[in-house]
Amino acid sequence: MQKTARSTRAANARAHGYRERLGPSLWILVAAAVAAPMAALVFTPVDATTALLIGAVVGVLVIVLLVAAAPVVAVRDAELRAGPAHIDVRHLGDPEVHVGDDARHARGAGLDPRSWHLIRGGIDGIVVIPLTDPDDPTTAWVISSRTPDRLAAAVRRAQATRSTPSR
Repeated sequence: MQKTARSTRAANARAHGYRERLGPSLWILVAAAVAAPMAALVFTPVDATTALLIGAVVGVLVIVLLVAAAPVVAVRDAELRAGPAHIDVRHLGDPEVHVGDDARHARGAGLDPRSWHLIRGGIDGIVVIPLTDPDDPTTAWVISSRTPDRLAAAVRRAQATRSTPSR
C-alpha cells in the first residue's frame, strides 16, 4: 500500500492517541481582526502609509496570538492533558458526552463548581469525566471538544490499554 498523507495521519492518530487544539471560532477571529483598522486610525495623523502598515501588523499579531494561546486537549501515554493540567487515566471514570441542550446544561446550571473546567465559547460539545480518586477534591473534568465522541473514545481506549497487562 502506498503511503499517503491521509494514511500517515491516521496511523499517527492511532499511535499517539488524541489531540485537539481548542482554537478560537471564525467569528472571534473576525472580531479580533477589527483591531487592525482601530490601530491604523490611531496612527493616521502621523502618516497614512505607516498607519496601514501598523494596522496590518497589529491585526495579524492579534490573530496569531489568539491561535497560539489556544489550549490543547490530548490523550497520550495513559494521560489526559487539557490545557496546562494533566491527569493519569487510572484516576478517571467513564466519560460522558454532551452536545446540544445537554451541553448547554452541563456548561451552565449542571456545572459542578468543584469540577475542573476547560470550557471554550463557540465549541458546542462537552465531555464530563468523573474522577475516581477519593483523595482528590475535584469531582470531574469538564472539557470542551469539537469532537466529544472521539475524545471520550480516546480516554476509554487509554484506560483499557492502561489496565491491560503488557506482554
